[in-house]
Amino acid sequence: MNKYFLGGLLLLTFSQIQAQDTATKYAETITPADLKKHLVIIASDSLEGRDTGSEGQKKAADYVSKHFKMYGLAPIATDSAGANSYLQPYNLYRRTWGDVYVKADGRKFVFNEDFHLNGLLNTDGEVSAPTVFAGYGIDANLYNDYKDLDVTGKAVVILEGEPKDRSGKYYVNDSDQVSSWSGPQSWQKKAATAMTRGAKYVFMISEKEGKEFEQLVKQRAIMARRMSGMSMKPIQESLSNMAVFTVSKGVGAALLRTTPKKLNNFQGDIDKKGQPIAKGPIGTVSLKVERKSETIATENVAGFLEGTDKKDEVLVISAHLDHIGISPDGQINNGADDDGSGTVSLLELAEAFSQAKADGNGPRRSILFLNVTGEEKGLFGSSYYSENPLLPLENTVADLNIDMIGRVDKEHAEDPKYVYIIGSDKLSSELHAISEAANEAHIGYKLDYAFNDPKDPNRFYYRSDHYNFAKKGVPVIFYFTGVHEDYHRPGDDVEKIMFDKQAPIVKLVFYTAWELANREERIKVDSNKE
Repeated sequence: MNKYFLGGLLLLTFSQIQAQDTATKYAETITPADLKKHLVIIASDSLEGRDTGSEGQKKAADYVSKHFKMYGLAPIATDSAGANSYLQPYNLYRRTWGDVYVKADGRKFVFNEDFHLNGLLNTDGEVSAPTVFAGYGIDANLYNDYKDLDVTGKAVVILEGEPKDRSGKYYVNDSDQVSSWSGPQSWQKKAATAMTRGAKYVFMISEKEGKEFEQLVKQRAIMARRMSGMSMKPIQESLSNMAVFTVSKGVGAALLRTTPKKLNNFQGDIDKKGQPIAKGPIGTVSLKVERKSETIATENVAGFLEGTDKKDEVLVISAHLDHIGISPDGQINNGADDDGSGTVSLLELAEAFSQAKADGNGPRRSILFLNVTGEEKGLFGSSYYSENPLLPLENTVADLNIDMIGRVDKEHAEDPKYVYIIGSDKLSSELHAISEAANEAHIGYKLDYAFNDPKDPNRFYYRSDHYNFAKKGVPVIFYFTGVHEDYHRPGDDVEKIMFDKQAPIVKLVFYTAWELANREERIKVDSNKE
């Protein structure tokens, strides 16, 4: 063998070993203890679940910003005064309930405690109307509660469901089968019937009572919160005012200035005779229903580590900062895994690469450490970044996204040394190969591609922040360890995070990032898989 060739080969091999030793030196700074040190802050009760735009989320953003500054990362976003900042601000919008209440018989009833609302309604301040009892609120051929009843301009109080005789036969259709006047969506039909007859408001007395009614209202309150979703643009809402107040029997009785017992008697008479009552109770009601627009100010957090000879190219490492906040029952959802685990991983990676640069071993390409918000509401922070990038997307070589890597799912309960790899081969075969090689050389975890299958019903590829980069043609990897029993629940706490299992996954991200940031050629975009 040519001695000059042999010498060159030995020199190359030595250089590669030396480069690996250098990378390992900084990878080893990523420790379970350091991950936990950050997470006990990020996922503490004091941050109240880091709901998007909340004070807790902003405290988390401040914590991350201070550490980015401590590590020597540069702020490259711009604040409202035009100064450099770690925060990339943006607004979200939603329509939600404002002041909502009902007054009757000298009492004031509380929204989402004493009653809930189906449909949308907005009043001009507090309004009043006479109330009238209209039985079950049905207008049908065989049975009609509105016969000889004038409801024009009034608040109609009706019963949920439909009347039936002692044998179980329903009067509306002379059958033992319920009609369209019963069921979860029957309120719409009953509301439309009342409105076409000139009614101003509709109150429906629930069939559920006591604890069952309380549970119903609680469930409806949760649903209402989910429906008051955020948007990246101001929301124009169509108010048809076809709404129904669903109330308990006690509230219904107050609306009609009677008692629950007498109201039961009226209902019993209808069911017994199969005929609307000739004259029902009446009363008055005052109410206020306010729909309001909210602007939620939130912000991504970005720390920039400038590269050396290839500094115009950038690698993004991302995780989302926010979680779902406080449940309607007052419990805090700390989101230690979702995505506290990703946020603290990002901090550890930023510190490792910053230390490498301080020692003169900084990456050739630049790295942007990006904590986004709004992920839980619709991937809004990463969407905003992809449309308003701090660095050109055409110069972005890849996004390595970390979301929930601190726990194990049922499929891997007996072997926690795994991580789901999603998206690595979708746009770049080289990225996939680099990820595989990094794991084989340094970590030895099982790389599970089950969720990378386009036929997988969970569609996780589309459900975290990497996807907004992939849509722009940027190669991505999504690191994930699966859903567990505390997903989006108050039990997602620091005490359940497996830091010894998490740390090697963060090191896998580090080694993959190290190769992407230091290799001679930028990875190619050579595929377009679903």
